[in-house]
Amino acid sequence: MAQARFVVQGRVQGVGFRAWTKAQALALNLHGSACNRSEGDVEVIVAGETADIDALARQLRHGPRQAQVRRVDRTEWVEDVASGFVTG
Repeated sequence: MAQARFVVQGRVQGVGFRAWTKAQALALNLHGSACNRSEGDVEVIVAGETADIDALARQLRHGPRQAQVRRVDRTEWVEDVASGFVTG
């Protein structure tokens, strides 16, 4: 099982980004979390099949209609990942 951490920058808070991310991740059979960061970004941590994580990465570049994504940074993640999907 692969794991990844994404930091999504742009207009991504207050536009339903975390709930949208949860729906996309669950549709791809991923589990993890999406949380607002104090810098105004959203941090997404997921675990699952590499192809599914790659698919989510492509979706994160666009986000929901109200979002304006400027940048998505991806790094590998080696810590525990929440089961299911949580937002915070």
